[in-house]
Amino acid sequence: MVSAPETNGHVPHTNGDVNGAAPPKKKMILNAFVEMCSGHQSPGLWRHPDDKSMNFNDIEHWVELAKTLEAGGFHAMFIADVLGGYDVYKNSLDEAVRSGAQWPVNEPIQVVPAMAAATKHIGFGVTVSTTYEQPYHLARRLSTLDHLTKGRCGWNVVTGYLDSAARNLGRAAQPEHDERYAMAEEYMEVMYKLFQSSWREDAVALDRARGIYTHPDRVRPIHHEGKHFTVPGPHICQPSPQRVPVIMQAGTSPAGTAFSSKHAEAVFVSGHSPAACARGVASVREQAARHGRDPKAIKVIAKMCVVLGATQAEAERKYAEYAAHGDVDGALALFGGWTGYDMAAYADDEELRLVQTNAIRSYMEGLGKHQPKVGRWTKKVLAEHLIVGGLGGTVVGTPELVADELERWMDEADVDGFNIAYAILPGSFTDVIDLLIPELRRRGAFHDAYPFPPGATLRETLSGVRGRRLPADDHPASRYLWRAPAPPTSTSPFSSIASPPSPKTKKTKQGVVEGSLAFRGGGGAAGALSGHGDGVVPASSRYVPAWMGGEF
Repeated sequence: MVSAPETNGHVPHTNGDVNGAAPPKKKMILNAFVEMCSGHQSPGLWRHPDDKSMNFNDIEHWVELAKTLEAGGFHAMFIADVLGGYDVYKNSLDEAVRSGAQWPVNEPIQVVPAMAAATKHIGFGVTVSTTYEQPYHLARRLSTLDHLTKGRCGWNVVTGYLDSAARNLGRAAQPEHDERYAMAEEYMEVMYKLFQSSWREDAVALDRARGIYTHPDRVRPIHHEGKHFTVPGPHICQPSPQRVPVIMQAGTSPAGTAFSSKHAEAVFVSGHSPAACARGVASVREQAARHGRDPKAIKVIAKMCVVLGATQAEAERKYAEYAAHGDVDGALALFGGWTGYDMAAYADDEELRLVQTNAIRSYMEGLGKHQPKVGRWTKKVLAEHLIVGGLGGTVVGTPELVADELERWMDEADVDGFNIAYAILPGSFTDVIDLLIPELRRRGAFHDAYPFPPGATLRETLSGVRGRRLPADDHPASRYLWRAPAPPTSTSPFSSIASPPSPKTKKTKQGVVEGSLAFRGGGGAAGALSGHGDGVVPASSRYVPAWMGGEF
């Protein structure tokens, strides 16, 4: 936890808009990090008199939160999710149930359309596991969500981490970690085929005169047959505004990093200091470059809890008040689920860096390295550290101090923004809006307004590129896109009578549909020459079907 400035004076900042000054600062991304439960990352704080997180069952609660966040300029609301309870601690679910530590928890997708209907700009990232849901079904749910949000939808791809979820979904335990990622790799292939390759861009006609809703020759099966999934297709939904929701991912293991560097457009990281995150961020970007992707196009978002006050004393008073309402056993229940470590075997005052369990000792040594102000890491100290904000960074201070710390993270860890975890809801977010964002704007570190008018997709908002409705050309999803042919150059009066021929398709050994119109090349040099990164999007990405208000 950072709670006091290291210098007496405030470091001056420049917007870079004066001749000879530093170039303009990279604009910070701010997302609200929430879950359909009480407390989320701060177990027990639902007891605080100003906390409203226990109202998560009410649709009005979420609509008002979305409107508040949009009024403040937040880029997105990122909704976490779990499919089971935290039952590692004391080998029981009881402490999670008693304390309300992410229990009970509701399904995240269903609340999003109501929030989208009440807003115009803010995006919504939803968490869904690839381990426990068939891709054909999920593709339908996500396409529907992208339609209803008008393209403001993202998908946080997870493989799961709780055995309690596996037991309730027909498995004795989770598949092994790397096997889950192997399943996820094939899962993404199926999803890209359904989203991108099953419907041609101009398939939907809505031609009342001829009675053609959709051209049958522009919809086709995907013929996927793999180790884990058999999906003949076609996709049951017409293409949505983004076709593929913004792909988000939070894996930090070697398998997770390999997956995110290939697929993710936004990567979430968590650590107690910039140094703790920097190596992982560098690895994601380096591996992305090896995949032929622009490493800087991946938005890396760090989890951060901030406690703000007009003065340092006020901020520290708030933090102490929040901590007093937290629940120690609830925090240890969450820790057990996150790490797999049951801390019940250790005494409250036992130095955890000296225990015989290698995994726990190694974890605590790493934690101590990045939190040198903590003398002895005991179970009690660990729980107190987790109560406000959970695992990850926590900053307590004035707007100037917090802004300094966030900018330090961006510089030292090479992150692009932050998932703001709350202590109390909505108070933590309103403090960010009222106190922190004005300071960030004064420094030129946060947008003064949303970059694009209403109607922009989440992909456009996060990338900062107007017209980037579809995944970039260097993203693996792009090679599956079934494009509409270029408009005919002939002026013959007969050129518009016949429908374009259906592309000849075949099933390869990998189950990939191929055809003369099936795929757009991407990645490598082709991606580098496509114009991405300079605000220009290829014509293929600017195509707008008739049913979305365009022409064909």
